[in-house]
Amino acid sequence: MDDSATLWHGRFGGDPADALRALNDSLPFDRRMFREDIAGSRAHATMLAAVGLITGEERDALCAALDTVEAEMAGGAFVAAPGDEDIHTAVERRVTEITPAGAKLHTGRSRNDQVAADLRLWTRSALDDVARAVLGVQRTLLSRATDAGEARLPGYTHLQQAQPVLLAHHLLAHGWALARDVERLAEARGRADVSPLGAGALAGSSLPLDPERTAAELGFASVFENSLDAVADRDFVVDALYALAVLGVHLSRVGEELVVWSSSEFGFVELDDAYATGSSMMPQKKNPDVAELARAKAGRLIGHLTGLLATLKGLPLAYAKDLQEDKEPLFDAVDTTLLTLSALDGLLSTARFNTGRMADAAASPYSSATDMAEWLVGRGTPFREAHAAVGELVRRSLAGEGSLAELAAADDRLGPEAAALLEPGASATRRNTRGAGGPEAVAAQLERFRERIETDAARLG
Repeated sequence: MDDSATLWHGRFGGDPADALRALNDSLPFDRRMFREDIAGSRAHATMLAAVGLITGEERDALCAALDTVEAEMAGGAFVAAPGDEDIHTAVERRVTEITPAGAKLHTGRSRNDQVAADLRLWTRSALDDVARAVLGVQRTLLSRATDAGEARLPGYTHLQQAQPVLLAHHLLAHGWALARDVERLAEARGRADVSPLGAGALAGSSLPLDPERTAAELGFASVFENSLDAVADRDFVVDALYALAVLGVHLSRVGEELVVWSSSEFGFVELDDAYATGSSMMPQKKNPDVAELARAKAGRLIGHLTGLLATLKGLPLAYAKDLQEDKEPLFDAVDTTLLTLSALDGLLSTARFNTGRMADAAASPYSSATDMAEWLVGRGTPFREAHAAVGELVRRSLAGEGSLAELAAADDRLGPEAAALLEPGASATRRNTRGAGGPEAVAAQLERFRERIETDAARLG
């Protein structure tokens, strides 16, 4: 094969224009799928020999050549030729240089089903990598929650102090959100786990191909049902980008809280020097750049998802070159997510929680007002009446008529027993229903979370 030839040069009388090559060629970014492309070609060659379309000797020569190309690419010795418009062309061109059998490698195969197979294999592996990284952050949250003991802080709604909870409870809340991300990643992986090989360009083949055998060789869970759909489908990329975008939103929320908590106004956390930056002008500054970038990367991930959806929404069946735009957003989304997870894991692992400052913030008697209302409910008062009665005491206290504890102790409906609920730490110990923020409930939750991580880790292998 001539170095400048394309896989479709026979139909054309001249070479592609430089502008076309620059726009069309994808080797600079899709070469990262070289292992998947070579694995697919091995499986394809094995199938071709099994159905009698090539000889056993040709199969062995192809597989040996593919091994050589993989070693060259992995070791950096591979040199692209001018006609290598994508990873598929590059691999086939080099294989053909090594063995004459290379001319038969594309038998019964189109780049349409080939690229779909490569991308499915890559996505499957990449989502496993992301899920394992998420589990690493979950383990860090579990460790920090276990070490936190009964340290407490205010819980917030509307960013206003609500009810005190254990620090462990707050950390585990992020951990459970990440557990849902692991589920989403697994679901997206499952949708990628379908072999399109054998669909050809769009209509299948008149040759006696065995798509089930090729799928089994590559470890795919199932085989396509419709050849048009097989080459046109990029739902699995959308599913992956969606799972990564939601994960990014969850990491953004962690980042946002760490930005707030590390501020002088809150002072709940001190960031380790290795995971913070300084100011070029103000010597006193320690900036939470990791947390801020975790927050910012979510927008990038959301953009990749919406961008691909916009690309796909107007495409007719079956394949169109527009589908080349599926790879760069997916590759970048995976890279961005893995980098963010690594940095955020380091930040969480090394951060120092100021539990004293948290406890002081959680000591406000107003944060225990709900406990007094529930105390009344436990003695037969309808909740709305109890809510109004305690709310009136809060209003009077804020108006300067006395402390909330004094007013509660003097109230005939409440008295000293109810007023004792306003003592620092008393409220946080009382909430022990399933999933609640009290010590007994959190201890049980820690065990469930540990079991969930172990289950997910075993599923990933």
